[in-house]
Amino acid sequence: MAKSNANDQRTTINEQRTTKKMPQDIVIRVLLLPFALLYGLGVGFRNLLYRVGVLRSVKFDLPVISVGNLSVGGTGKSPHIEYLLRWLTEYLDVAVLSRGYGRKTEGYRQVTTLDTALEVGDEPLQFKRKFPQTPIIVSESRALGVPELVKNNPQTQCVLLDDAFQHLAVTPGLNIMLTEFNQPFTREWLLPSGRLREWRNGYRRADIIIVTKCPENLTARQRQEMLYEIDPYPRQRIYFSRYSYGAPYDLLRPDLKRPFDLNTDVLLVSAIANTDYLLKYLGEQSRSVETMEYEDHHYFSEDELNDMLKRFERMPRQEKIIVTTEKDATRLELHNNFLFQHKLPVYVLPIEVAFCNEDEAAFREDVKGVLLDFKS
Repeated sequence: MAKSNANDQRTTINEQRTTKKMPQDIVIRVLLLPFALLYGLGVGFRNLLYRVGVLRSVKFDLPVISVGNLSVGGTGKSPHIEYLLRWLTEYLDVAVLSRGYGRKTEGYRQVTTLDTALEVGDEPLQFKRKFPQTPIIVSESRALGVPELVKNNPQTQCVLLDDAFQHLAVTPGLNIMLTEFNQPFTREWLLPSGRLREWRNGYRRADIIIVTKCPENLTARQRQEMLYEIDPYPRQRIYFSRYSYGAPYDLLRPDLKRPFDLNTDVLLVSAIANTDYLLKYLGEQSRSVETMEYEDHHYFSEDELNDMLKRFERMPRQEKIIVTTEKDATRLELHNNFLFQHKLPVYVLPIEVAFCNEDEAAFREDVKGVLLDFKS
C-alpha cells in the first residue's frame, strides 16, 4: 500500500507540473517562432543547395549506415548504434564515426579505452569501452573522416555514422531515422521554438524509420495510429523498438551489481535529453526516486558533486543508491576520486534496444539486404 501511495503521489506531482508547464511552453514557443522561421529558412536553403548540386554529397565504395534523427537528442541513437554493433560485428569488420560532441579536442582522432570524455566525447568513449575491438573514430567532418578511417583501418567493411541524419555531406547507403513514441517529430517545432533541427519533411530522406522508447506491450492500435501520423512513403519501412534495462553495476567496481528492489530509494543523476522513459522504469523498480537533472552532455562541476553528496546524505533511509546512465558515467568518472573519498554508491544502469513484436527479424532482413546488394 505504501508503494502504491508513493507512486500515486509522484504521478500527481508530475501531472501538476505538466499542467503548469503546457501554457508556459506554448507562450515561449510562440515568442520564439520568428527565430525558428529564420532558422528554418537557413536550413532549407542549405538543403536546396544540396538538391540542385551546388553543394556536393560524397559517396563511398563501402556500405555506410547513418543513424540519426530530426530533433535534438533523446531518441536513443547510442543504444541503436550499439544494437547494430552487437549484431553486425559477428559477421563484418565494422567501424563507427562520430562527431564526438562536447569533447575538448579537435580534428580526426581514433578513440582508445584509456581516453576520457573530455578528449573524445561521452558517447564515443561509451562505444569503445563496450566494443574495445571496434575502431571508434571522432571527426567533425564526416566527409573527411570516412576516408581517413578506412586508410587507418583498411579491414573496415562497413561504417556506422553516429548522429548524421542532418549532415548531407555524405550520402549513406542506408539512412535510419529515429523518433520517439511519446514525442514524434510530427509534433515538434523548429529550433529554438522546439527541438527540430530542420523542417519535418526532412523525414523523406529516411530509408528506415524506427519509433523508439515504445511501451513494453505495444498494441496493434498504437502501431497503426503512429503509422497514420507519420504517413511514410511507400519505399520507407517503419519499425518499433523499446529499451531493456539490465542490473545496475558499481561505477568504481563494475564487477559489483545490485538489482533494484522496492525497499531502495534512488537519487537519479543525469544529463541526458529526456528522462521520462527512464523515470517511469525507476519508479516501478524502487521505493522512491529523486532527480538531479542537467542539460544533455553536461560536464559535472565540483560544486555539483558536492550538491549531489548533500542531496544523498539528506535522504533519510539507509537503503539508498545513486543511479546514473552509461553516457553520464563517462563524465562522472572524471570525479572518481571524489566518489571514492566520500564512499558514494553510484550505480550505472545498462541499457539495450529490443524490437517490439516481430520487428527485429524484418529489420535485420532490411539491413542485410542493403549490405548484400551494395555495389561500389
